[in-house]
Amino acid sequence: MNYIKIFAPATVANVSCGFDSMGFAVDTIGDEMTFTKTVEKGVKITQITGAKGLSLNPKENAAGVVALAMLKEHSVDFGIEITMHKGYSPGSGLGSSAASSGGAAFGVNELLGKPFSSLELTKFAMLGEKAACGTPIADNVGAAIFGGFVLIRSYEPLDIIKLPVPNELQLVAIHPQIEVKTKDARDVLPQKVSLKDATTQWANVGGLVSGLYTSNYQVIANSLTDVIVEPARKHLIPHFDLVKNEAIKAGALGAGISGSGPTIFALCKGEKTTKNVYEAIQNAYSDKNIDFNLFTSKINTQGVKILETK
Repeated sequence: MNYIKIFAPATVANVSCGFDSMGFAVDTIGDEMTFTKTVEKGVKITQITGAKGLSLNPKENAAGVVALAMLKEHSVDFGIEITMHKGYSPGSGLGSSAASSGGAAFGVNELLGKPFSSLELTKFAMLGEKAACGTPIADNVGAAIFGGFVLIRSYEPLDIIKLPVPNELQLVAIHPQIEVKTKDARDVLPQKVSLKDATTQWANVGGLVSGLYTSNYQVIANSLTDVIVEPARKHLIPHFDLVKNEAIKAGALGAGISGSGPTIFALCKGEKTTKNVYEAIQNAYSDKNIDFNLFTSKINTQGVKILETK
């Protein structure tokens, strides 16, 4: 294989109660990336479309950082040229840097002959996350690489559990066209939490995992509650409470902040409810004088997908 084109999915992280430890992959939107072997060694990023302000310097780009690390670990007699088309904007709360990082890990691994496991690819992708946002988190990149829902059970050592996805589970998400910087979203987090809140959060994570395994939508709905992070961050997102309340009134299992925002996600059971929730959110936000993107999606259970090889 000398060339590969891939689709790297957007991701929803935290999933309400699972701060930095849970995420899932989106089927509808993501990045397209190409990887081509070159005679000249090293890594070159020759084109980035769909987003502004991203560096072509591989040492300053999440995808480039990942590719360089992988070539350092697995020496070869060729180089790799990368192109990227960003299917959605950085700073959306939908794992933009994770798509670049996870996509790079997957694509480079294919050209190398697949020497690395999915867990090892996630470790490489975390280097891209650190370069992009300062923190080597795994929830977005883990979901992008493994697909479906993932639980980051441990960071040291890294341990990722892929969770089942109930057949009728779908997503509605709204991305208000404002920017919430990851650093700002982390700065507002509480440094201490009460034992009561911690216990509530642990129980909800356990409930969400149980609901996914048993396809118990009521348990999933009961568990999509965040008593720690969401209350601290929601003021960064205009009309968050309105969107969440309207989504749940329309039948959503639950709604919350995707990653560090500003995207708001809602999980739904079945296409009819998904359509109702989409319309409810659209109606709630249409007169707020804020541009927004609104989309629906099934859960992407595969992760990064191969589109073309040569």
